[in-house]
Amino acid sequence: MNTSDTDTRSFWRRSLKKMSEKTPDQNGLNVFGAQYSHGTVIAGSDLSNSYRSGGNSQRTNRYSGRISPTDFIDNINQDWDSDVNGEVHSSKDSLQVPFFNVQNLADSDCDIEGDLSAQLTRSRTPPPKTSCTNVDLSSSMAKPVLKSKMSDSQLSKYNRLKKLLQASSVDLAKLQELCWNGIPEDLRPTAWQLMLGYLPCNAERRAQTLARKRKEYEDAVAQTFSRGEAGLDEEMWHQITIDVPRTNSEVALYRHPVTQECLKRILYCWAVQHPASGYVQGINDLVTPFFQVFLTAYTDEDPENFNISTLSKETLSTLEADTFWCLTKLLDGIQDNYTFAQPGIQRQIFKLREFIERVDAPLAAHLAAEGVEYIQFTFRWMNCLLLREIPMKATIRMWDTYLAEGETGFSDFHLYMCAAFLVYWSEHLKKLEFQDIIMFLQSLPTQNWTDQEIEMLLSQAYIWKTLFHNAPNHFGH
Repeated sequence: MNTSDTDTRSFWRRSLKKMSEKTPDQNGLNVFGAQYSHGTVIAGSDLSNSYRSGGNSQRTNRYSGRISPTDFIDNINQDWDSDVNGEVHSSKDSLQVPFFNVQNLADSDCDIEGDLSAQLTRSRTPPPKTSCTNVDLSSSMAKPVLKSKMSDSQLSKYNRLKKLLQASSVDLAKLQELCWNGIPEDLRPTAWQLMLGYLPCNAERRAQTLARKRKEYEDAVAQTFSRGEAGLDEEMWHQITIDVPRTNSEVALYRHPVTQECLKRILYCWAVQHPASGYVQGINDLVTPFFQVFLTAYTDEDPENFNISTLSKETLSTLEADTFWCLTKLLDGIQDNYTFAQPGIQRQIFKLREFIERVDAPLAAHLAAEGVEYIQFTFRWMNCLLLREIPMKATIRMWDTYLAEGETGFSDFHLYMCAAFLVYWSEHLKKLEFQDIIMFLQSLPTQNWTDQEIEMLLSQAYIWKTLFHNAPNHFGH
């Protein structure tokens, strides 16, 4: 894509927006909107026309100085809807508002010289969390396990976790402690559903509860789609049908029409049941770890390459219902990330900036000197919970720990994880100028990351949470 002075309209005219009226929130940030909410685009000024016309806005006024959240959210939604893709080159002077590429850019050839590994100490025994509960056994636990590949310590942990899951009444705090450092694949569906509170802790109640919840979802789908697409909110359904095919499109599982139809129904049913937020772009990413993890209960193959059409209708219905309810449980804890003005994300970005100033002052100073605003790169980290930055399998490992952290795993602990993720690249970032910083952070070279890199960052996040979160002068108070 050419961004010369004579051809900027091909990208930047869709990205620039006049300053609109904003109301400061309690942290001094401007309240911003432009999210897709139950069929309506909400913003400080009317974006509906530009949304429907593919984002070809004629608002070309240049804005210099600090980037407002309103402008940035307008950028994201317009460019997302327009399916902007390609490499952009521009000077710092001409790049006055951030770009937000919905699809990750091509693999980076940058030589990363960061050396966080020397600084990170791994904490292997996080303290137990929350209260007592109990746990269950699902079909996934009947799958064969290649125990010959496990070390003695891994086998011991596996047996302890399996025994705990098979108990008639399970201590949730003990479950969280055992799951914090990762969950074996065949035990993960059950463990996730228990830690989310979807599966009852009492084994005697599970069958009845699951049957009821799955029937509720089946009835909701039947009622919602009783008139076909004609009975749906046209704009919201249109946005979902655009976003789902672009979700993990490089993976065979998510390109399959059966998978896409499941995800569309899940997202639409969730949206109509939560009118305070409705469907917001980014939620389509959050549904995928649940879908992929729960699929492993029904196949020994790599789920990313599994032919989902081979599943029976009943099994597929069960998979879809379980995914819906667990997504609902997750979003219940972070819904203010997706309501009007997205205040949850605003708070997270404000806290992250403040925290980086504490733990890596040289990096914070360099970003400030280059005029880099945190919202330019961290909005997606908060909105999609790093799913667009980290490979799916590594994300699933990260979510093991998030769920083990309890109710604040996807909010408070995620903040420390984002801090560890940013500091990981600190040495490299301090050598870059504005444009290169933005480009690099939008296309991080994490394609080959495994559990090892994730566990290193999780350990650092845990250390920082332990040291800072309850400190009297920290931002938690």
